[in-house]
Formats: sequence, structure tokens, C-alpha cells
Amino acid sequence: MRNISQYLLKTFFIAFFFFGISSCEKGFEELNENPFFPTETDIGPLFNKAVESLRLGWNEQFYLHNESLYGITQLAALTAPTFQNISIGTEDVWSNYYNTLAVIRDIERRIEEKEAAVPEPEIYNNIKAQLKILLAYKTFRLTDLFGDMPFSEAGRGFESLDFIEPKFDSQEEIYKALLEDLKWASENINIMGSPTTASGEPYLLFGSFDNLFQDNAFKWLKFANSMRLKHALRMVEKDPDFALPIITEILSNELPIIEDGEEVVMKPSDQFWQREGCHWSFREHNKLRMGSNIWRMMSETDDLNGAGIFDPRARVFFEGNNSNEWTAFPQLASANTPQSGGTPYAATRDINHALKGTNNIYSPFNYYLIRDEYDVPEILMTAAEINFIKAEIYARGLGMPMDVGTSDLEYTLGIVASIGFWQKMADQSEIWTNAETPLTIGELFGVSNHPELLILDNPNKLELIYAQRWIDAFRQPWEAYSLERRTGQTPREGAALNHFRFTYPQSERINNPDNWSEQVAKMGEDSEQVKVWWDSF
Repeated sequence: MRNISQYLLKTFFIAFFFFGISSCEKGFEELNENPFFPTETDIGPLFNKAVESLRLGWNEQFYLHNESLYGITQLAALTAPTFQNISIGTEDVWSNYYNTLAVIRDIERRIEEKEAAVPEPEIYNNIKAQLKILLAYKTFRLTDLFGDMPFSEAGRGFESLDFIEPKFDSQEEIYKALLEDLKWASENINIMGSPTTASGEPYLLFGSFDNLFQDNAFKWLKFANSMRLKHALRMVEKDPDFALPIITEILSNELPIIEDGEEVVMKPSDQFWQREGCHWSFREHNKLRMGSNIWRMMSETDDLNGAGIFDPRARVFFEGNNSNEWTAFPQLASANTPQSGGTPYAATRDINHALKGTNNIYSPFNYYLIRDEYDVPEILMTAAEINFIKAEIYARGLGMPMDVGTSDLEYTLGIVASIGFWQKMADQSEIWTNAETPLTIGELFGVSNHPELLILDNPNKLELIYAQRWIDAFRQPWEAYSLERRTGQTPREGAALNHFRFTYPQSERINNPDNWSEQVAKMGEDSEQVKVWWDSF
């Protein structure tokens, strides 16, 4: 672990590094040149730009996550709804997606031109598969927030003026198209030892421009199959005839999927960027605290010293208040509930970690979790999530025979993988000075046997599975949001969820007025009460 002065020095070094490569473009191109992928195609840098777009936007985190989704999902407590401009966050997500979609469409066009000029177009299969997988992830994320959206005609404005105002596609059409694309990717990506076709032509790779999996085709394959499994489950109530065969294919054939230690993340220290937006969003927002809902899922008692904590993730996610006491903000606060102030997310804590402000009377998010700009990643998918997905599938008998024993095992493995992931992440942070030593594998299984977590002989198995998947999504509130909408069984205090999507950004009304108006008329209204297609609860 390093001290704060070393941390600031590294900040300076990274800034200098980026200045250097921006002023030495020729040298950078030579360094990243792939002999099988000429740089003049520009496909590699464009793909790298698309991968970079996976990073969370600053306004997305501030307005969509901190001001909205954490409170909606009750993963945390919003002590006061101060910033009501949620549209700033939806605009951030929307523009990120469609700017990137144009880049992806351009890459697709360039690949099609190359394919037409070679005798074995399959040499492009790997990069086509990677592109489809990347597009699927981004599109699933957006449609799960908004529902129907422009897709098939979107991002093609450079092709024809007919696509300047793209039509809206139904979420059902989008889901099925993406799942078919992922199937193609999983069947066509080359993971064999020989990187050539039958005639000896090399399969082209993105090389150093792949900053997600460093050109590891097997990891791309696992990500594709994991997304297929995840989203087939999400839509299974709406179209079981389409979804169940996907689940059966993947699990019965034991197709490669993400396993423990293979979490899909955007880690700044591995990709040479700084995760500055997270700290900014918490520091400037300053309204999120540990809520009573998640607290009761991680502690047996309300002991102020934390003696009742049975889930080690509690100490990764949160910390004590200004008196180092574990105090949850009531999820259903009354007008008489004392408000929380202080400065638990201020950068002054770099110098004096204990300085949280006298008015910080409730437990905030762990400062290091939101402060570390290098070693704490942004999460796309965890191995634990896949365990919990499989646990639900076997518990319900979806596409596979009902198997309580396998379901219980996958649930337990999910807890072990999740706690292990979060503790390891904290331990590997160079500035996280109070991180606990990660538990051994035996100790992790011991935690899973705690009465509050033990699934064996528990009559509420699905409730436990959903709760643990919800907790694992702590830094993916959009995933917890989808889980709650689909199941209606995630931990919750008070009334049932009454927020099912986000309204379209104002820019869509302005830039695509006819198609927007037609879409709103089809929905009845553009409001949070309109459910997305797969939401059948």
C-alpha cells in the first residue's frame, strides 16, 4: 500500500504520460502496430475508442446512479433528493451510446469492404465477433434503462440521409437480434491454438487496441455466452420459447462462461486512465449513506461498533460515521429524521482520513471505494452474478431439470466469489490503508454457512438468491434495478417499486421528433410508470 504523497505522484505521472503520448503520436502507432492488422485501416484505434466508451460517465454517475438508482433500488439511502435534473444523467448515457454506435457502424462498414476484397473473409471473424459482443453489452444496458429505442437504423447517418432520424425498434426485436448476434459470435470466434485459416491465412486480431481482454479470444467467448445466459433469463417470462433453448444450450453443453476470478472490469491501472468521475460524483453530490435496508442484510444487530456484522462486504462498501459508529439512515425516513451532513467524501480525507465532518452522523460509503482512481475497477460483469443466475435457473427448472442441490451449490459459490472479489479488490488497492486481510477459502465458506445466508433447507431459496445477487451489484445499481423490476423480490422496505424505466432524453425529442412522437403515442406516455417489454412482474 502507498501513502497519499505517492498517490498524488502517480496522478502527476499518469497525466504526464498521457501528455507525452498525445504529443508523440507516431511513436505510439509504431508501438501498437499489429503485423496482421495494418494501421492504415484505422479499425484498431476505432475499436479502442469503442472499448473506452464502456467507462461510466461523470453525469451518469452523479444524476442517474447517485441521485436516482441507489435510492430506487435501496442499495443505499438517498438522504435528501437535492438534484432533480435526472435528464442530465440520461443525456450522458444516451449520447455515449449513440456516439459509440456510429463508431461501431463505421468499423462494420470497413470490415465489410475488406471482406469483399479477400478470398477468405472468415479471417475477420474474430474482430467481427468482438465487435458484436461489445455492441451487445452496450445495447442491453441502454434498452434496459429506456425500453424501445432507435437501433437498426441508428448510427448510420454517414451512410444515408434516410438514417438521420432513425426509427425506434421494440425492445423485443432488439433483445432477439442481440442474442442472435451473440450466438454467431460464440460459434465463429476462433479460440483454437492455430491462429490461421485452413489455407494459412491469419485470423485478424485487434492486438494492443483491445484494452478489455488483451486479445484473449477465449475471454471474449466466455463474455458472449455469459451475456446470452443472463439476458435469456431476463426475458424468459415474456418469451420462454425463445429464451429457454438458449439456457439449455449453454448449460447442458457446458459452454464456456465466466468463472471465479474472471470478472469483466474496466481497471484504470491496467488501461492507463484515471477513475476521476466516481469521486467527483460522490464528493459533489454528498447525499448517499448506508441505508437500513442493506444494513439489515449484512448485520445481525444495530451495535454501533459493528459487532453484529456477519457479511465482510459491509466493511468494503461502507464505514463508520464521524464517531466511527455504524449507523444506518432510515430507508423510510420521516420529516423528523435528522439529516446527514459533513464531508465524508471530501478530498481533505486524503490528508486526514478521520476528518468526516461533525454532521456526518450516518455511515457513508467507504471513502477508498469511491476515491481510488487506479486500482478500484468499474464492473461490467462478475463471476458471482453468473453463479446466482445459474442458482435461479436450477431452482426454478428453467431450461434445465430442477435441481435443488446444484442451485444451492451455485448460490454458495456465488457468495464465496462475491466476498472474495470485493475483499481482494480492497486489499490490492494501494491507498486502501484499512482494508481487511482477505478471508481464506475455508473462511469464505464459513461465512456462507451463517444462519442469515445459509440456503440449505431454507424455504425461501429464491429470496436468498435474489438478495445476494442484489448485494453483489452494489456498484452496478443499473443491474440491481433490472433484477428488482424482473423479480419484485429484492430486499426492500416500504411500498413496492413504482419506477420502471427512464424517460427519453430531451435531445431525442428535438433531434428525432417524428419518430419520438410515434413512439410515445405507442407507449401511451413517456413516463417512469411504463414498463419495459421484459418486465412481467
